[in-house]
Amino acid sequence: MPQYVCRVADDRGQIRNHVETAASEAELRERFSTQGLHVYSIRSRPSLGLSLKSEGPGKKIKLTEFLVFNQQFVTLIRAGLPIVKALELLATHISRPSLRDCIDEVRASVRGGALLSEAFREQGIFPEIYTTSLLAGEKSGNLAGVLDRYISYQRTALSIKKKLASSLVYPALLITMVLLLVTLLVAYVIPNFASLYSSMSEELPPITQGLISFVDAGRQYWLIFMLVLGGAAVSLWIWSKTRQGGQALDRLKMKLPFIGAIWTKYQVAQFSRILGTLLTGGIPMVQALDTARQSLSSPLLRHSLETAARQVRGGSTLWQGLSKSGFFPPMAIQMIEVGESSGSLPPMLQSVAEFFEEDVDTYLAALLSLVEPAILIFMGLVVAFVLIALYLPIFSLAGRL
Repeated sequence: MPQYVCRVADDRGQIRNHVETAASEAELRERFSTQGLHVYSIRSRPSLGLSLKSEGPGKKIKLTEFLVFNQQFVTLIRAGLPIVKALELLATHISRPSLRDCIDEVRASVRGGALLSEAFREQGIFPEIYTTSLLAGEKSGNLAGVLDRYISYQRTALSIKKKLASSLVYPALLITMVLLLVTLLVAYVIPNFASLYSSMSEELPPITQGLISFVDAGRQYWLIFMLVLGGAAVSLWIWSKTRQGGQALDRLKMKLPFIGAIWTKYQVAQFSRILGTLLTGGIPMVQALDTARQSLSSPLLRHSLETAARQVRGGSTLWQGLSKSGFFPPMAIQMIEVGESSGSLPPMLQSVAEFFEEDVDTYLAALLSLVEPAILIFMGLVVAFVLIALYLPIFSLAGRL
């Protein structure tokens, strides 16, 4: 059911900002009218995620820009500026309109009496870990310290993503070269040889006949092939967005040789860093688990954390709940168990994140060292096969002369 960000006032004039669930905006307005509340505004709330996106079409808030904003924000708070004044100063120096508009709305909400965490949450575009961290900072009176920890977490997450992206540049370039080479052969080289051989009365070797027939079929039915491939891709994407489909794809990823281990360890590292950041900021365990679950992209891991959260609510320890979820590697469970028993769970979670991030780097480097020569060997085999198939009739003809 859709969620709406609502700004209402009661009979005493007190303004409140909160999120409501309803089938439509009209239903919400009728509900507030029955309660005797005056409605200032109601707008739909986009789904939360790790990426920051504004409501306007084509507008986005980049994580790097949001990180810079928080660095400046915490500096102004440490300097003793009131929150409203700090937001006002920062909004005037933000170049991107989407982020500037959001900060202006946050400033207006805070000036109207809303908490800073509520003002950011009602925008519906900021990560749940950020708004929950702000709430912890407001409750503890240490907003600057909480923001420092969030900034540190965000820096680490961005550096890991950049490292992964840079390591995949060369393999992507090789794959692009393979596709271009195959396209050149199919679109130009092989058809020219086929035209040459069609004017000859000699019977072609089976390998040459097979290659030419395959290329002719591909050129004749390429549109149908692209439509079928595109339809399958869209269907798979839609299915992956469902709860069952997303979990099934994640289970498939886990079972892939070598790649499954890398993917699982990356997800565990991401969860550990998020949960460690929240616990360090003073968030209770169950609330921290719920926030971490909402901040993750893997449907299977989110389902596993639902199971773990139920166990923790029932009185189990975190490591017991995670072990029953069936997602986490034994090493992670053991390290978390040691952290809980010693009373140092937040720093141990950071250690778990660092340990598995280093493992991901090592495994990824080893995988890429195998993938790159494999792509080159594949390119060589394709070229060798095509050359042999195309020139074999010429060699056969020359041998009979």
